[in-house]
Amino acid sequence: MAGNGERREPPVRGFAARAGGWSVRHRWAAVGIWVLFVVLATGIGSAAGRVDVGDGDQLDGETGRAARIVDDAHIDEPAAETVLVQGKDKQLAATAPEFRRAVADVVKAVEGTGAVTDVRSPYTAGAQTVSKDGRTALVQFAMRGDPDSAADRVEPVLDAVRKVADGHDALRIEEIGAANMGKTFDDAFGDDFQRAEISAVPVALGILLIAFGALVAALLPVALAITAIVATMGLMGVVSHLQPMSETANSVMLLVGLAVGVDYCLFYLRREREERMRGRDPRTALRIAAATSGRAIIVSGVTVCVAMAGMLFTGLAEFQAMGLASLMVVAVAMVGSVTVLPALLSLLGERVEKGRVPFLHRSKRRGGQTPSQSRFWKRVLTVVLARPAVSVGVAVCALLAIAAPALGMKTQNLTLDQEFGNSLPIVATYDRVNEAFPGGSDPATVVVRADDIDAPRVRTAIADFRAQAVGSGASRGPVEVTVHAKENVALIAVPLVGGSDQDRAEKSLALLRDHVRPDTLGKVDGVEAPVTGQVAGSKDFNDQIVGSVVPVFVFVVAFAFLLMLLSFRSLTVAITSIALNLLSVGAAYGILVAVFQNGWGAGLVGAQGVGAIISWLPLFLFVILFGLSMDYHVFVVSRIKEARLQGRTNTDAIRHGVVTTAGVVTSAAVIMVAVFGIFGTLSMQSFKQMGVGLAAAVLIDATVIRGVLLPAVMALLGERNWYLPKWLHRMPDLTHDEAAQLPLPAPRAADEDGPVRVSP
Repeated sequence: MAGNGERREPPVRGFAARAGGWSVRHRWAAVGIWVLFVVLATGIGSAAGRVDVGDGDQLDGETGRAARIVDDAHIDEPAAETVLVQGKDKQLAATAPEFRRAVADVVKAVEGTGAVTDVRSPYTAGAQTVSKDGRTALVQFAMRGDPDSAADRVEPVLDAVRKVADGHDALRIEEIGAANMGKTFDDAFGDDFQRAEISAVPVALGILLIAFGALVAALLPVALAITAIVATMGLMGVVSHLQPMSETANSVMLLVGLAVGVDYCLFYLRREREERMRGRDPRTALRIAAATSGRAIIVSGVTVCVAMAGMLFTGLAEFQAMGLASLMVVAVAMVGSVTVLPALLSLLGERVEKGRVPFLHRSKRRGGQTPSQSRFWKRVLTVVLARPAVSVGVAVCALLAIAAPALGMKTQNLTLDQEFGNSLPIVATYDRVNEAFPGGSDPATVVVRADDIDAPRVRTAIADFRAQAVGSGASRGPVEVTVHAKENVALIAVPLVGGSDQDRAEKSLALLRDHVRPDTLGKVDGVEAPVTGQVAGSKDFNDQIVGSVVPVFVFVVAFAFLLMLLSFRSLTVAITSIALNLLSVGAAYGILVAVFQNGWGAGLVGAQGVGAIISWLPLFLFVILFGLSMDYHVFVVSRIKEARLQGRTNTDAIRHGVVTTAGVVTSAAVIMVAVFGIFGTLSMQSFKQMGVGLAAAVLIDATVIRGVLLPAVMALLGERNWYLPKWLHRMPDLTHDEAAQLPLPAPRAADEDGPVRVSP
């Protein structure tokens, strides 16, 4: 009691502080509950199985309707394969005896494998698979069995075609098709992508080991992130029965989970070590870490979850899966950070320093001393705070200059040659087929459903459609019809004029949808005829992405603003946090356009000749970056406000908050940049763009935004940083700055520049 000379501790307020306190008091229970949760989530998820996004779930619009018609009719279109036969010498025509022998050999070879069906020679009557110049012919067939697993069974067919090619040196004999392309991409990039995912963990561990200088301290953040990821994988299986998941969602979840899981643990552990260096006893150090870093983790985590929830507004199943998976892993990592982490730190005590690395951070900690702050950022802040207006002007102009190329951003679904360049021989085959048969590699497909597909009016309409598709200039043919009489469905394959030229192909698609179809199939009552295919899917996807930009943007920005307002009770902090995050995202867009679209320095990242940004990336980056940027912002501003409440002047509070968080923010940023940078080394341009965009944005956010612009803006605003209109004073008070109520131990004379160093 106070009368006995004992200091009465202030009451514990806030979820993070209460959770941390309970965890410390019930250490083994907290650890056991976490382990049980991870095991149960994994087991239940495995038992439930995972439902993946199907073709009918991917898109709304015509592409989605077409996929649902095919799914409802239980039509399994076999995996179609094509063998291109082309004379290397322009004088060698398809009518030459050698050419005919090669075609016959191909037909015999693929039939001999027993793995194919419906083999069609270009010389069959009505085949129309000899090019107009007479130099190229196609042998077409389909793989037997389930089309989804055709890539696993195509190898014998590929071997047979290669043997024929070896026996005809004067001809190009190359196979292309759904099964072959699937196998090629799996072989070339499946293992590559898996290695990138796996290498992310040791990279993060290595950076943490350098940062902390101790193996146990470095393992804690990685262990928390991995257990959060494992638990989320199990939860994804359960949730997939309501919202189908995908492999892409799994990969994005791993990226986000590793990033935030490591960050949250890093923030917490860094603050606990700092308080113990200041002379706090272990219990008080953990209490302060819970009330400060724990609270920052919750504010940041909820903000990230809200940002990820923005993907649910796109209406795109793939985006919804990514958003939900990311949201879940952030929530799991957040809960783990404020519950099981304090228990582990309490159990380990000084043993968190075990496994120290020689020559790294050899200084010993002594009570009453403070961790040293970054000398580099102290020097930067000295300049920034001396001339805040100039610093704001320079930083904003630099960021706007970096963002400027984004004004000319061109988005599209990348073509095969844009996605893979010359890295795969199959890309050259794809180009040759498209050159000889424009649109033949990826024809549009009209899915016709009628009450009676064999009715005379329906058959006449289909015949008229075939004729007008060619007559209108949308296609040069051949237009092929496959009728599934039992299901009352017909599939019309229409090679589009334009081929792999997306813009020209989309004009041909518009002719089909807006003129040919209404004038033929559209005149028959009870007939539904959505147009799908690669070009149609790309067009519908882009239209849906563009249509979802405004609702996603408004949702994410509005809720992030509201959370900042409630968490800091400052209108100014809420506004500046949104503005700074938008600057960071804009700069990332500018870098993407400069490198991948304009080709500035593209050779450094292997992105020559791409010329466009993949259509889904800008919205994806906005959501991910807006969420992740809040990690640093909340952590830094929380520390600044805490220092201000402890009686420091505005300038001193800014200096203290930025410098004391510089180490952990730098370490967290280096980990994120390294992990995202790994994905920037992949050969697929879509993932390369994602990795480079994320890495560049995090680097800018942790340096220019948090190290220069944020302190300069707050220095200019002064006490207006904490402005809250009177009419907003009735808002719930979620600040709970418990650390401001605890007296500091007696400081040394040189509190800011103590020689004892503790790494972040």
